[in-house]
Amino acid sequence: MVSARVECFKSDLFYEKNNISLDNGIRRGPTASPGRGVQQEDRNQPQRYLDLICAYHSCERSSGVTKQVLDLHYTLRTLFTNFFKNRRVEDVEQICNTALLCPLPARTKEGNAIFYSHLINYDPKLFVFSAAVKATLMVIDLWQYEEGTWPGFFMVIDFEGMSLGHLARIDLQSLQQFLYYLQETMLVRLKGMHFVNAPSWVDKLLIMMKPFMKKELMETLRVHTTGSNTLQEWIPIEALPKDSGGNYKTILECKDDVLNKLLANKAFFENENNKRVTEALRKGKPKTISDIFGGMEGSFKKLEID
Repeated sequence: MVSARVECFKSDLFYEKNNISLDNGIRRGPTASPGRGVQQEDRNQPQRYLDLICAYHSCERSSGVTKQVLDLHYTLRTLFTNFFKNRRVEDVEQICNTALLCPLPARTKEGNAIFYSHLINYDPKLFVFSAAVKATLMVIDLWQYEEGTWPGFFMVIDFEGMSLGHLARIDLQSLQQFLYYLQETMLVRLKGMHFVNAPSWVDKLLIMMKPFMKKELMETLRVHTTGSNTLQEWIPIEALPKDSGGNYKTILECKDDVLNKLLANKAFFENENNKRVTEALRKGKPKTISDIFGGMEGSFKKLEID
């Protein structure tokens, strides 16, 4: 990442790459409108149009599923206020200096994108889990805005330097909401989540996560203990930062790139903050957190398993 303002991914590249006709319904098709069900796409809103493309791709080109996922996607961005309300780069600067939250430029041999996280400052008192999730989703949103779709998506979480003190600062509500968003409405084809340099206490984290994980995610989760080389079965080691055994930049250089790019694109998040649901305009009963976690069964999206 470089410290420059990014431009929106060109949608025509998606059609060409996927051999989709411009008249097959996806370009002129409906897109979810916050609080108003479905409406025709406004071409003056490229950011939301990209959401439609990414949802269509992640939902295996099913128009019906795409509509449902987009509706829930915007709903969660309204209800999960810890992650999505009034997102400002200034509010995540501290956590971005505490933990590396980095899209890696390299890809797997299948072309899958890789997101990598690693602590920078090991002091547990500086670790705020909800802020880390908020910053992670901001980085991924900007990354996807620039690059569009990927064949698949991996999350690699490096536990080097993490302690039980960090574990104690993970609140269950934020964990539940993050895992729900990741599994149900994140507009990517999630291929897997990898824990590397996993400590002896990682089982305690897994116990916390298990109630909020569907079978599909559990089957894609891989735990790699310190000193093992099993990660390379999925992720090219050379893609990682130099400090982590790879050939990419140092962790501090990566951190500076990420933060500078966020700072250069404040306007992106100012515009994105408008993509929220006005529940008063929704037909029927407005949705609440209780509706999300109390009444929804099953998943709209399918997690792909390698």
